[in-house]
This record gives sequence, structure tokens and C-alpha cells, in this order.
Amino acid sequence: MSKSWPIPRRTFLRGLGTVAALPLFESLLPVSKVLGATAGAKAFPTRLAFVYIPNGANMDYWTPQATGFDYEMPYTLVPLQDFKKDITIVSALDNNSANEMGDGGGGHARASASYLTGVHPRKTAGADIKAGISVDQLAATGVGYETKLPSLELSCDHGQRAGACDSGYSCAYQYNISWKSDTMPMNPEVDPRQAFERLFGGADDAASQEAKAKRALYNKSVLDFVLDDANRLNKTLSGNDQRKLDEYLSAVRDLERSIEANEKFVINLPPEQRQLKMLADFNFEAHARLMMDIMVLAFQTDATRVSTFILGHDGSNRPYPGANISEGHHDLSHHQNNVEKKTKLAIINRYHMMQFAYLVGKLKSVKEGNGTLLDNCMVQYGGGLSDGNKHTPENLPFVLAGKGGGAITAGQHIHLGELTPITNLYRSMLDVMGVPTEKIGDSNGKLDAIFAKA
Repeated sequence: MSKSWPIPRRTFLRGLGTVAALPLFESLLPVSKVLGATAGAKAFPTRLAFVYIPNGANMDYWTPQATGFDYEMPYTLVPLQDFKKDITIVSALDNNSANEMGDGGGGHARASASYLTGVHPRKTAGADIKAGISVDQLAATGVGYETKLPSLELSCDHGQRAGACDSGYSCAYQYNISWKSDTMPMNPEVDPRQAFERLFGGADDAASQEAKAKRALYNKSVLDFVLDDANRLNKTLSGNDQRKLDEYLSAVRDLERSIEANEKFVINLPPEQRQLKMLADFNFEAHARLMMDIMVLAFQTDATRVSTFILGHDGSNRPYPGANISEGHHDLSHHQNNVEKKTKLAIINRYHMMQFAYLVGKLKSVKEGNGTLLDNCMVQYGGGLSDGNKHTPENLPFVLAGKGGGAITAGQHIHLGELTPITNLYRSMLDVMGVPTEKIGDSNGKLDAIFAKA
């Protein structure tokens, strides 16, 4: 087994070319960890995720009027009402590196490239791209060796990976938020099937491809390949963990069926439309939730502890018929203070928030010890711009879901009073992940205001 994947054999179910990572079972944890969990100690790993929204937001409908714990949810945040005690709203975060700095147009490319790096990207449409290492990849470097996948990058948007996209900026900036180095973006996976296969492929690529082909030929589930292993494991588990295993296997089966239904829809499309490859281009909500289910499964099984998800690339002009919005998102974001356009922008913001609420709910539905998977997560939701009309990267839209394994004092709205680099918050989040760093991009300190301990 590779040294970069030092996980006990018993945490996996195996079959021909298939490796199904399992949830963390208390029956199999060391006694000290089980007792620690009962006493409230950190027995489960902390997971870190970033969900990106494009084109800024109508902040008048986003920002709560009051601060502290006793605030009312504004229009955009209402979908999170049931999770109020699990989320934290922070106002006055700044993404200064997305400002022009003499480079002229290209606010959307700068917003996405700088959001997790804190670095102003080099303006180029060529191969000489340059930004910075993103916070997720710093975390992956520190904890990724403990999991099958160091990190998992997902997106709802197809796009070019090279060439010019935004006022002289490379498309690499606009369709990526994760950067392994200052010149290497981590291209996200857009196809739910391929993302799913990443979770269940074995170490042997040839065997994985053979297993995938056999599943397709005989209409088999990944679970059919590991069923014998699952039955053997089930006999060694406690009653609670047997239920946990059953819930996990059901979740895998349900996700497979959803992906299959998605693919059957594509098969029935006219040939000229089939090249779009997936339901993503026809039903945003279905695609977003498939990808969120994959992220939850990856976190649940500890296949990875770090993930990014682009709901839409900055500059996206996708309409949202699911929210009764036929105009393009980017066009509406340049509202020129037109009340009707601003109202429609707020509707899109709320529609996106509904998808995020789905993710939060799924994370909270998974039990871990005396708490939930959500309790052991830090899932940041927001974007690199606030006012899309002017490409303003100040006072960013921001929500943080989860309690970071007990490190976050959730349930409140914090207004920082003065603009603060969002990278300061990233430094504190990395502390919680056990990957401290002295600087990220334009950080000038740390932001521990939302942490009980950091």
C-alpha cells in the first residue's frame, strides 16, 4: 500500500477494481477514541470545504440587521433557518487581491483566482498563468496523506481550461478556485459519474476500468462487487455501527441510481444536444445536488477531508428556470441599480442558498459519535465579489456552516467593523485543521473571532 494512504485495511470494502471507503465505526476505533468521543473530545477528523457562488450578491437581502446570536434571517438566508445554530455569518470580509491594481477589466477572473489564494493573478491569456497556493491545497498538503484523495474538486460548469475568457485573463482563472501551486490550478470534475468513480476506483487503474466496464455491461452496482466483504464486516460491528453501515450502503445505492437516472435523461436527448453530456446543462438543481451528495459521501467515508465546489464560475450567464428567472445571471448582476434586476438577482442568490441548505442538511443527517458530520465540518459558502455591478470585492457574501469539531462558536452574525482580509480567516481555519501557516496571500494576521479555540 502507498505510504501516502496509511489507513487500516479494515476501513475498506474491496472487490475487483473497487474500493469502497467506509464511515468511521466506533466499534473499530481505539478504545481511547471512543471514550474521548463520549467525553466530548475530538475523536473524528475535521473536514474543510469551500462552495463558490459567482457574480456577487444583492447584499441588501443578504446581510442581517442585528449582530450576535439574536438576529433575524434576511431574505437570502431564509433557506438556512432550520440550521441557524449550525451556521455563522461574517460581515466585512475583504478580497482586496481581486481589485484592478492597474490591470483594468477582468473582475470576474480576478475574483475566482484570488478568492482562496489571496493573490492578485497575473494578467495573461497565455500559458504563463500565475496566482498563488489556495487555502484548500495548503490543508490538503497537511492532512491529505491520511486519506485516499488529498482533495476533491467539483463544479457545475463546463468551461475552457486555456485561452482568453475575461478581458485578457486566461480561462484557467475563471473556471478554477483551487491552486496546488502558483502556476497549477486544480481543474474541477464536472461529470457526476466521473466524480463517483474517483471515490470507488481501486489503486490499480486497469482493474478499476475493468470493474467499471463490467458494472455497465451487467447493470451492476459498486456494492455488488463488495457485498461479500460487507457481510463479513457486518458480523464484527456493534448494533449502532450495523445501522450505520446499512445507512451508508443505502446512500451509495441511492446516489448510483440518481446518477444513472441523470445519464438516461441524456440518452433521450436529441443527438445535437447529447454532446452536452449531462443533465447539468438542463437542470442545475439536480446536478448541484448530485455533486453535493458526492461531497457528503467523500466526507462521511473519510475518502477526503478537503473539497471545493464551484456552483457557477464567475461571469456565468446561466439562467435559472428553476427559480423562474429566464435572464442570464451575469446580465442581471450588472443591474445599474435597476430595482427589477436587483430583485431578480436576490431571487437567484436565494435559489443558490437553497442548494447550500440541501448540503448542510445532508451533512447534519449523518451521525458521528454523539454529534453529526456537520459538527465536524467547516463549509464556507460565498464568492469573491459582493457588488457584481461594479465588481466590488469588499464586504463579501459569506456563510460558514459547521462547528469545526467544536472549535467554532456557531449561531451568530459577526460584523467585523472594518474590512478584514478573508485570508486572515483562512489562517485560523487552517489552525483548526492542524495545518498552521504564517501567511496566505494578503493575510496580515489571524481572525479568531468566530472560534471558541483556534
